Amino acid sequence: MVLGVALMVGGAVLILVGRTGLPLGKLPGDIIYRGKNTTFYFPLVTSILLSIVLSVALYLVGRFRR
Repeated sequence: MVLGVALMVGGAVLILVGRTGLPLGKLPGDIIYRGKNTTFYFPLVTSILLSIVLSVALYLVGRFRR
């Protein structure tokens, strides 16, 4: 149940971020290949940026929790 709630919250956050106009998922360095019948999308730079932001946020939470 906790995993389901976490997925719902994550989905809602992604929908809200998409409506703010932030270019997450469309940054330079994100790989998009459009073939004749297929599309391959790999958000490389977006993943790195989100990883850095979440790492800093969790570090600060752990630092102030002591």
